[in-house]
Amino acid sequence: MHKINQRIQRSFDSFKTIDDVINILKSQFAERRLYIKYSVDKSEVNINEYLDDGTLLLVTEPGYEHDGSLTIYGLSDKYIEIDFEVIEERGPGYLQCKIRSARRAIKGRRDLRFKVTTEVAVATNFRVSKHSIDLSGFNIPTGIKVVLDQFQTTNSRLGDFVKVDVFSSENAETVLAEIKKTGKSLFIPDFSDRESMIHDSEEFLDLDEIFGNKSDEFLMKNIEKGYRSLLIIPVIYVADNGKSTPFAYIQIISKSENYSIEKVSEVKELSYRLVDRIRDANTLLLPVHQQIMDISRGGAKLKITDENLKTSIYKSKGFIFDIVFKLQAPITIYGEIKSTYTDESGELFVGVDFEGNSSRKDEMKRFYAVLKPMESDYKARLIKSMKNRKG
Repeated sequence: MHKINQRIQRSFDSFKTIDDVINILKSQFAERRLYIKYSVDKSEVNINEYLDDGTLLLVTEPGYEHDGSLTIYGLSDKYIEIDFEVIEERGPGYLQCKIRSARRAIKGRRDLRFKVTTEVAVATNFRVSKHSIDLSGFNIPTGIKVVLDQFQTTNSRLGDFVKVDVFSSENAETVLAEIKKTGKSLFIPDFSDRESMIHDSEEFLDLDEIFGNKSDEFLMKNIEKGYRSLLIIPVIYVADNGKSTPFAYIQIISKSENYSIEKVSEVKELSYRLVDRIRDANTLLLPVHQQIMDISRGGAKLKITDENLKTSIYKSKGFIFDIVFKLQAPITIYGEIKSTYTDESGELFVGVDFEGNSSRKDEMKRFYAVLKPMESDYKARLIKSMKNRKG
């Protein structure tokens, strides 16, 4: 029994009548290919005859097994899907079918998709999150808080007062709320020198914009505490899909020295290492080779046979992996899971979308460069096949 989980739904317009469906099949798919959806090997189907009662005779591979229904799809100006009920099986792969419903994608498919073999490309080095980390709110997993506490202890030398903590709903304090909202840092080199707080860079908050006419009061309170310099830097977690979330902060205060811009750079670098540590603690690396069934500029279908990887993918929204083309260095990319599909033998197939999701722009450029000649070769073979059909 097929098990299908469509995580990202395509937007469709439904056809109003069966005649509309038959007309578009006759006008746009006389020479274009049609395929059976969810078939493992992308089984092609041909319309052998349109019968007077509105049913169709479909011809596909003799070994194709159905459960009384099937869905076919094709691509003309837009992607279409048609649902059939199997009325009669007239022979192996020879089916009389009745149209139940049909729909056309609101948007056209953006890329050409084609099959690849393991001799051409494989997927490997899967990096999958052990747990889903949602840092957009204030409910931070305990494991991450432990990492923050350890980080604070290890880096206590940074100032006279060092604090590494998550933003919380209790942080009604204006400064922390603004840092979380903007992702900017607060840098006060010298509490007693107003000029030192004027920064050219947009990465720093403006004290007057935060406190208005109460900024002098803020400065005086800290001077009375004996503080000379202050630096608060947000810890920004960049998820696999490229989304950035300020979820914690590193605060250092000095009573004995004025912090320099070099100190800012040092603490920023430490914040990057902290994020790496959190990500590494939550990432499972599986250096197995898996088959790429088909690929395009915007996505791919993968066949997953490794049991550990199967378990991880079911719980994941997406994952980072390497695509290794023949005679090419690995290309690292992020794939958002669009759908999962399990066939009768328990094999898992995963549709992933990586258009616009990779933060590695150079990697995407290299990916497109490798794929371009493969696309051209596929188009040439497709045109030749269509000409042979006409002949």
